[in-house]
Amino acid sequence: MNPQGPLPEPPLALLAELTHRCPLQCPYCSNPRALVTRAGELDTASWQRVLTEAARLGVLQVHFSGGEPTARRDLVELVRHAAASGLYSNLITSGVQLDAKRLAALAEVGLDHVQLSFQDADDASGDAVAAYDGAQAKKRAVAALVIAQGLPLTANLVVHRRNLARLPAMIEMAAGLGASRLEVAHVQYYGWALANRAALLPTRDQLEAADRVIEAARARLKGRVVIDYVMPDYYARRPKACMSGWGRRFINITPSGKALPCHAAETLPGIDYPSVTTESLEAIWRRSDAFMRFRGTAWMPEPCRSCDQREIDWGGCRCQALALTGDATRTDPVCALAPDHALIERALTEPPTDDLTFRRFAAARIQA
Repeated sequence: MNPQGPLPEPPLALLAELTHRCPLQCPYCSNPRALVTRAGELDTASWQRVLTEAARLGVLQVHFSGGEPTARRDLVELVRHAAASGLYSNLITSGVQLDAKRLAALAEVGLDHVQLSFQDADDASGDAVAAYDGAQAKKRAVAALVIAQGLPLTANLVVHRRNLARLPAMIEMAAGLGASRLEVAHVQYYGWALANRAALLPTRDQLEAADRVIEAARARLKGRVVIDYVMPDYYARRPKACMSGWGRRFINITPSGKALPCHAAETLPGIDYPSVTTESLEAIWRRSDAFMRFRGTAWMPEPCRSCDQREIDWGGCRCQALALTGDATRTDPVCALAPDHALIERALTEPPTDDLTFRRFAAARIQA
Protein backbone atom coordinates (compact mmCIF):
# COMPACT_ATOMS: atom_id res chain seq x y z
CA MET A 1 0.00 0.00 0.00
CA ASN A 2 1.27 3.45 -0.86
CA PRO A 3 1.96 5.28 2.46
CA GLN A 4 1.17 8.62 0.78
CA GLY A 5 -2.26 7.48 -0.36
CA PRO A 6 -3.51 6.38 -3.78
CA LEU A 7 -1.48 7.38 -6.79
CA PRO A 8 -2.97 10.25 -8.82
CA GLU A 9 -4.64 9.47 -12.10
CA PRO A 10 -2.47 10.17 -15.16
CA PRO A 11 -2.67 13.73 -16.44
CA LEU A 12 -5.14 14.23 -19.25
CA ALA A 13 -2.96 16.70 -21.12
CA LEU A 14 0.57 17.99 -21.44
CA LEU A 15 1.05 21.68 -22.21
CA ALA A 16 4.39 21.87 -24.03
CA GLU A 17 5.58 25.48 -23.91
CA LEU A 18 8.23 25.07 -26.57
CA THR A 19 9.50 28.66 -26.45
CA HIS A 20 8.80 32.09 -25.03
CA ARG A 21 9.78 33.70 -28.32
CA CYS A 22 6.83 35.38 -30.00
CA PRO A 23 6.41 38.14 -32.59
CA LEU A 24 3.32 39.45 -30.79
CA GLN A 25 3.51 41.60 -27.66
CA CYS A 26 0.05 41.13 -26.14
CA PRO A 27 -0.27 42.89 -22.76
CA TYR A 28 -2.27 39.97 -21.30
CA CYS A 29 0.12 37.19 -22.32
CA SER A 30 -0.03 34.14 -20.03
CA ASN A 31 3.76 33.74 -20.11
CA PRO A 32 5.60 34.71 -16.92
CA ARG A 33 7.18 38.13 -16.56
CA ALA A 34 10.59 36.38 -16.61
CA LEU A 35 11.07 35.01 -20.13
CA VAL A 36 13.36 32.17 -21.16
CA THR A 37 15.71 32.97 -24.05
CA ARG A 38 16.33 30.69 -27.02
CA ALA A 39 19.62 29.55 -25.46
CA GLY A 40 17.73 28.21 -22.46
CA GLU A 41 15.21 26.10 -24.40
CA LEU A 42 15.10 22.30 -24.37
CA ASP A 43 16.57 20.73 -27.49
CA THR A 44 14.70 18.48 -29.91
CA ALA A 45 15.83 15.18 -28.36
CA SER A 46 14.76 16.32 -24.89
CA TRP A 47 11.29 17.29 -26.08
CA GLN A 48 10.95 13.99 -27.92
CA ARG A 49 11.85 12.10 -24.74
CA VAL A 50 9.26 14.12 -22.81
CA LEU A 51 6.60 13.20 -25.37
CA THR A 52 7.51 9.53 -25.15
CA GLU A 53 7.35 9.62 -21.37
CA ALA A 54 4.03 11.48 -21.48
CA ALA A 55 2.46 8.75 -23.61
CA ARG A 56 3.79 6.05 -21.28
CA LEU A 57 2.40 7.92 -18.27
CA GLY A 58 -1.07 7.93 -19.83
CA VAL A 59 -1.30 11.46 -21.21
CA LEU A 60 -3.83 11.64 -24.08
CA GLN A 61 -3.24 15.11 -25.52
CA VAL A 62 -0.27 17.38 -26.11
CA HIS A 63 -0.82 21.08 -26.67
CA PHE A 64 2.13 22.71 -28.45
CA SER A 65 2.24 26.25 -27.19
CA GLY A 66 4.60 29.09 -26.33
CA GLY A 67 5.23 31.98 -26.83
CA GLU A 68 4.76 31.14 -30.46
CA PRO A 69 5.46 27.42 -31.08
CA THR A 70 6.05 27.93 -34.80
CA ALA A 71 9.20 29.84 -33.83
CA ARG A 72 10.73 26.40 -33.20
CA ARG A 73 12.37 25.06 -36.35
CA ASP A 74 11.86 21.49 -35.13
CA LEU A 75 8.07 21.78 -34.72
CA VAL A 76 7.35 19.32 -37.53
CA GLU A 77 9.70 16.77 -35.93
CA LEU A 78 7.99 17.18 -32.58
CA VAL A 79 4.49 16.78 -34.03
CA ARG A 80 5.66 13.69 -35.89
CA HIS A 81 7.03 12.21 -32.67
CA ALA A 82 3.81 13.00 -30.79
CA ALA A 83 1.75 11.23 -33.44
CA ALA A 84 4.08 8.22 -33.43
CA SER A 85 3.72 8.09 -29.62
CA GLY A 86 -0.07 7.98 -29.89
CA LEU A 87 -0.70 11.49 -28.58
CA TYR A 88 -3.45 13.74 -29.92
CA SER A 89 -1.70 16.96 -30.92
CA ASN A 90 -3.04 20.49 -30.82
CA LEU A 91 -1.16 23.54 -32.08
CA ILE A 92 -1.92 26.76 -30.17
CA THR A 93 -0.67 29.56 -32.40
CA SER A 94 -0.97 33.22 -33.31
CA GLY A 95 -0.65 32.09 -36.92
CA VAL A 96 1.47 35.02 -38.06
CA GLN A 97 4.53 32.85 -38.78
CA LEU A 98 2.62 29.98 -40.36
CA ASP A 99 2.46 29.52 -44.13
CA ALA A 100 0.82 26.95 -46.41
CA LYS A 101 3.96 24.85 -46.85
CA ARG A 102 4.65 24.45 -43.17
CA LEU A 103 1.03 23.83 -42.28
CA ALA A 104 0.86 21.11 -44.93
CA ALA A 105 3.99 19.53 -43.45
CA LEU A 106 2.45 19.58 -39.97
CA ALA A 107 -0.77 18.01 -41.25
CA GLU A 108 1.20 15.34 -43.13
CA VAL A 109 3.06 14.18 -40.01
CA GLY A 110 -0.11 13.93 -37.95
CA LEU A 111 -1.18 17.27 -36.46
CA ASP A 112 -4.77 16.81 -35.21
CA HIS A 113 -6.06 20.28 -34.39
CA VAL A 114 -5.26 24.00 -34.56
CA GLN A 115 -6.19 26.72 -32.09
CA LEU A 116 -5.77 30.16 -33.63
CA SER A 117 -5.90 33.29 -31.50
CA PHE A 118 -7.64 36.52 -32.49
CA GLN A 119 -7.26 39.80 -30.64
CA ASP A 120 -10.27 41.60 -32.19
CA ALA A 121 -12.59 41.80 -35.19
CA ASP A 122 -11.30 45.27 -36.05
CA ASP A 123 -7.93 45.05 -37.79
CA ALA A 124 -6.51 48.27 -36.39
CA SER A 125 -7.45 47.44 -32.81
CA GLY A 126 -6.29 43.83 -33.11
CA ASP A 127 -2.96 44.82 -34.62
CA ALA A 128 -2.48 47.50 -31.95
CA VAL A 129 -3.00 45.19 -28.96
CA ALA A 130 -0.67 42.62 -30.53
CA ALA A 131 1.80 45.35 -31.50
CA TYR A 132 2.14 43.66 -34.88
CA ASP A 133 1.07 45.33 -38.13
CA GLY A 134 -0.97 43.05 -40.38
CA ALA A 135 -1.56 40.42 -37.69
CA GLN A 136 -5.33 40.21 -38.12
CA ALA A 137 -5.19 39.83 -41.92
CA LYS A 138 -2.53 37.15 -41.56
CA LYS A 139 -4.65 35.26 -39.03
CA ARG A 140 -7.65 35.18 -41.35
CA ALA A 141 -5.47 33.86 -44.15
CA VAL A 142 -4.08 31.13 -41.89
CA ALA A 143 -7.59 30.14 -40.81
CA ALA A 144 -8.41 29.52 -44.48
CA LEU A 145 -5.28 27.37 -44.82
CA VAL A 146 -6.26 25.30 -41.78
CA ILE A 147 -9.73 24.65 -43.20
CA ALA A 148 -8.23 23.80 -46.61
CA GLN A 149 -6.03 21.18 -44.92
CA GLY A 150 -9.11 19.58 -43.40
CA LEU A 151 -7.95 20.28 -39.85
CA PRO A 152 -10.42 21.19 -37.10
CA LEU A 153 -10.11 24.84 -36.13
CA THR A 154 -10.76 26.48 -32.77
CA ALA A 155 -10.71 30.26 -32.66
CA ASN A 156 -9.49 31.69 -29.37
CA LEU A 157 -11.14 35.07 -28.85
CA VAL A 158 -9.51 36.94 -25.97
CA VAL A 159 -11.83 39.61 -24.61
CA HIS A 160 -11.41 42.52 -22.21
CA ARG A 161 -12.58 46.06 -21.55
CA ARG A 162 -11.08 47.43 -24.78
CA ASN A 163 -12.73 45.03 -27.24
CA LEU A 164 -15.91 43.66 -25.60
CA ALA A 165 -18.10 46.06 -27.57
CA ARG A 166 -17.03 44.15 -30.70
CA LEU A 167 -17.70 40.65 -29.31
CA PRO A 168 -20.65 40.03 -31.69
CA ALA A 169 -18.44 40.90 -34.65
CA MET A 170 -15.64 38.70 -33.32
CA ILE A 171 -17.97 35.71 -33.05
CA GLU A 172 -19.36 36.26 -36.55
CA MET A 173 -15.85 36.62 -37.95
CA ALA A 174 -14.64 33.37 -36.36
CA ALA A 175 -17.73 31.42 -37.39
CA GLY A 176 -17.43 32.76 -40.91
CA LEU A 177 -13.82 31.56 -41.09
CA GLY A 178 -14.98 27.98 -40.53
CA ALA A 179 -14.09 27.48 -36.89
CA SER A 180 -16.05 24.59 -35.40
CA ARG A 181 -15.30 25.73 -31.85
CA LEU A 182 -14.87 29.14 -30.29
CA GLU A 183 -13.20 29.76 -26.97
CA VAL A 184 -14.30 33.18 -25.82
CA ALA A 185 -11.99 33.81 -22.88
CA HIS A 186 -11.89 36.86 -20.69
CA VAL A 187 -8.39 37.88 -19.71
CA GLN A 188 -7.28 36.14 -16.50
CA TYR A 189 -5.28 38.42 -14.24
CA TYR A 190 -1.86 36.87 -13.71
CA GLY A 191 1.57 37.95 -14.93
CA TRP A 192 1.39 40.49 -17.73
CA ALA A 193 -2.40 40.81 -17.43
CA LEU A 194 -2.22 41.56 -13.71
CA ALA A 195 0.17 44.43 -14.48
CA ASN A 196 -2.42 45.73 -16.97
CA ARG A 197 -5.55 45.00 -14.98
CA ALA A 198 -6.71 48.61 -14.76
CA ALA A 199 -6.72 48.84 -18.55
CA LEU A 200 -8.29 45.44 -19.24
CA LEU A 201 -10.81 44.54 -16.52
CA PRO A 202 -14.34 44.98 -17.89
CA THR A 203 -17.16 46.76 -16.12
CA ARG A 204 -20.12 44.82 -14.79
CA ASP A 205 -22.33 46.32 -17.49
CA GLN A 206 -19.90 45.10 -20.16
CA LEU A 207 -19.87 41.65 -18.62
CA GLU A 208 -23.65 41.41 -18.51
CA ALA A 209 -23.86 42.52 -22.14
CA ALA A 210 -21.27 39.91 -23.11
CA ASP A 211 -23.28 37.20 -21.34
CA ARG A 212 -26.28 38.09 -23.50
CA VAL A 213 -24.16 38.05 -26.65
CA ILE A 214 -22.83 34.56 -25.82
CA GLU A 215 -26.31 33.21 -25.06
CA ALA A 216 -27.69 34.53 -28.35
CA ALA A 217 -24.71 33.25 -30.35
CA ARG A 218 -24.99 29.77 -28.86
CA ALA A 219 -28.64 29.62 -29.87
CA ARG A 220 -27.96 30.97 -33.37
CA LEU A 221 -24.95 28.73 -34.07
CA LYS A 222 -26.20 25.57 -32.35
CA GLY A 223 -25.21 22.46 -34.25
CA ARG A 224 -22.56 24.33 -36.23
CA VAL A 225 -20.22 25.97 -33.73
CA VAL A 226 -19.53 25.08 -30.09
CA ILE A 227 -18.85 28.11 -27.90
CA ASP A 228 -16.89 27.77 -24.67
CA TYR A 229 -17.01 30.83 -22.46
CA VAL A 230 -14.41 31.61 -19.79
CA MET A 231 -15.54 34.27 -17.34
CA PRO A 232 -13.21 36.70 -15.60
CA ASP A 233 -12.53 35.38 -12.10
CA TYR A 234 -13.16 38.73 -10.46
CA TYR A 235 -16.90 38.64 -11.11
CA ALA A 236 -17.43 35.08 -9.85
CA ARG A 237 -18.91 34.17 -6.47
CA ARG A 238 -16.84 31.00 -6.29
CA PRO A 239 -13.38 30.33 -7.74
CA LYS A 240 -12.90 28.12 -10.75
CA ALA A 241 -11.09 24.80 -10.46
CA CYS A 242 -7.84 26.18 -11.83
CA MET A 243 -6.39 23.62 -14.27
CA SER A 244 -9.00 21.21 -12.83
CA GLY A 245 -7.12 21.32 -9.55
CA TRP A 246 -3.41 21.54 -8.72
CA GLY A 247 -1.59 18.50 -10.05
CA ARG A 248 -4.77 16.59 -10.96
CA ARG A 249 -5.29 16.69 -14.73
CA PHE A 250 -2.60 18.83 -16.39
CA ILE A 251 1.16 19.10 -16.49
CA ASN A 252 2.97 22.07 -17.96
CA ILE A 253 6.56 21.96 -19.23
CA THR A 254 8.31 25.31 -19.62
CA PRO A 255 10.76 26.08 -22.45
CA SER A 256 13.65 25.33 -20.10
CA GLY A 257 12.18 22.01 -18.94
CA LYS A 258 10.64 22.85 -15.59
CA ALA A 259 7.50 20.86 -14.80
CA LEU A 260 4.64 22.92 -13.38
CA PRO A 261 1.07 22.18 -12.28
CA CYS A 262 0.00 25.33 -14.16
CA HIS A 263 1.63 27.91 -16.41
CA ALA A 264 1.90 30.54 -13.65
CA ALA A 265 3.11 28.28 -10.84
CA GLU A 266 6.68 29.58 -10.92
CA THR A 267 5.44 32.72 -9.19
CA LEU A 268 4.96 30.71 -5.98
CA PRO A 269 7.99 31.02 -3.68
CA GLY A 270 9.55 28.17 -1.73
CA ILE A 271 8.74 25.44 -4.24
CA ASP A 272 11.56 23.63 -6.03
CA TYR A 273 9.99 22.71 -9.34
CA PRO A 274 11.52 19.58 -10.86
CA SER A 275 13.01 19.52 -14.33
CA VAL A 276 12.52 16.96 -17.07
CA THR A 277 16.26 17.25 -17.71
CA THR A 278 16.97 15.39 -14.46
CA GLU A 279 13.78 13.48 -13.58
CA SER A 280 11.28 11.34 -15.45
CA LEU A 281 7.81 12.70 -16.11
CA GLU A 282 6.30 9.82 -14.13
CA ALA A 283 8.43 10.55 -11.05
CA ILE A 284 7.59 14.23 -11.30
CA TRP A 285 3.86 13.62 -11.58
CA ARG A 286 3.54 10.92 -8.96
CA ARG A 287 6.10 11.79 -6.30
CA SER A 288 7.48 15.34 -6.55
CA ASP A 289 6.82 17.69 -3.66
CA ALA A 290 5.88 20.44 -6.11
CA PHE A 291 2.94 18.48 -7.54
CA MET A 292 1.81 17.16 -4.16
CA ARG A 293 2.02 20.56 -2.42
CA PHE A 294 -1.58 21.64 -3.17
CA ARG A 295 -2.97 18.40 -4.61
CA GLY A 296 -6.21 17.25 -3.00
CA THR A 297 -7.75 18.95 0.04
CA ALA A 298 -5.48 18.30 3.03
CA TRP A 299 -3.59 21.60 2.55
CA MET A 300 -6.73 23.74 2.62
CA PRO A 301 -7.38 26.44 5.23
CA GLU A 302 -10.83 27.38 6.44
CA PRO A 303 -13.34 28.13 5.05
CA CYS A 304 -12.20 25.88 2.16
CA ARG A 305 -11.60 22.84 4.38
CA SER A 306 -15.23 22.70 5.48
CA CYS A 307 -16.76 23.83 2.18
CA ASP A 308 -18.99 21.43 0.24
CA GLN A 309 -17.36 22.77 -2.97
CA ARG A 310 -13.82 21.76 -1.95
CA GLU A 311 -13.68 18.84 -4.38
CA ILE A 312 -15.25 20.90 -7.15
CA ASP A 313 -13.11 24.06 -7.16
CA TRP A 314 -10.15 22.45 -5.33
CA GLY A 315 -9.49 25.67 -3.48
CA GLY A 316 -9.33 27.90 -6.54
CA CYS A 317 -6.08 29.37 -7.84
CA ARG A 318 -2.90 29.35 -5.75
CA CYS A 319 -1.21 31.84 -8.05
CA GLN A 320 -4.10 34.25 -7.70
CA ALA A 321 -4.10 33.87 -3.92
CA LEU A 322 -0.39 34.74 -3.90
CA ALA A 323 -0.72 37.64 -6.34
CA LEU A 324 -3.49 39.29 -4.35
CA THR A 325 -2.69 38.40 -0.73
CA GLY A 326 1.03 37.59 -0.79
CA ASP A 327 0.31 34.07 0.54
CA ALA A 328 -0.31 31.10 -1.76
CA THR A 329 -1.98 29.13 1.03
CA ARG A 330 -4.78 31.66 1.56
CA THR A 331 -8.29 31.08 0.28
CA ASP A 332 -8.59 32.39 -3.28
CA PRO A 333 -9.94 35.95 -2.76
CA VAL A 334 -12.36 35.45 -5.65
CA CYS A 335 -14.49 33.31 -3.32
CA ALA A 336 -17.23 35.35 -1.68
CA LEU A 337 -16.48 33.49 1.56
CA ALA A 338 -12.78 34.30 1.51
CA PRO A 339 -11.40 36.48 4.32
CA ASP A 340 -9.62 38.53 1.64
CA HIS A 341 -12.59 38.98 -0.71
CA ALA A 342 -12.48 42.75 -0.14
CA LEU A 343 -9.37 42.80 -2.35
CA ILE A 344 -11.55 41.77 -5.29
CA GLU A 345 -14.18 44.37 -4.46
CA ARG A 346 -11.49 47.06 -4.43
CA ALA A 347 -10.08 45.88 -7.76
CA LEU A 348 -13.50 46.20 -9.36
CA THR A 349 -13.65 49.85 -8.40
CA GLU A 350 -10.11 50.90 -9.30
CA PRO A 351 -9.95 53.78 -11.80
CA PRO A 352 -9.48 52.58 -15.40
CA THR A 353 -6.47 53.58 -17.44
CA ASP A 354 -5.51 53.48 -21.09
CA ASP A 355 -1.86 52.74 -20.31
CA LEU A 356 -0.54 49.30 -21.26
CA THR A 357 2.71 47.48 -20.58
CA PHE A 358 3.36 45.31 -23.61
CA ARG A 359 4.99 41.89 -23.46
CA ARG A 360 8.53 42.54 -24.61
CA PHE A 361 11.75 40.75 -23.81
CA ALA A 362 13.31 44.14 -23.15
CA ALA A 363 10.64 44.80 -20.50
CA ALA A 364 11.15 41.46 -18.75
CA ARG A 365 13.75 39.97 -16.52
CA ILE A 366 15.15 37.41 -18.94
CA GLN A 367 16.26 33.94 -17.89
CA ALA A 368 19.12 32.41 -19.87
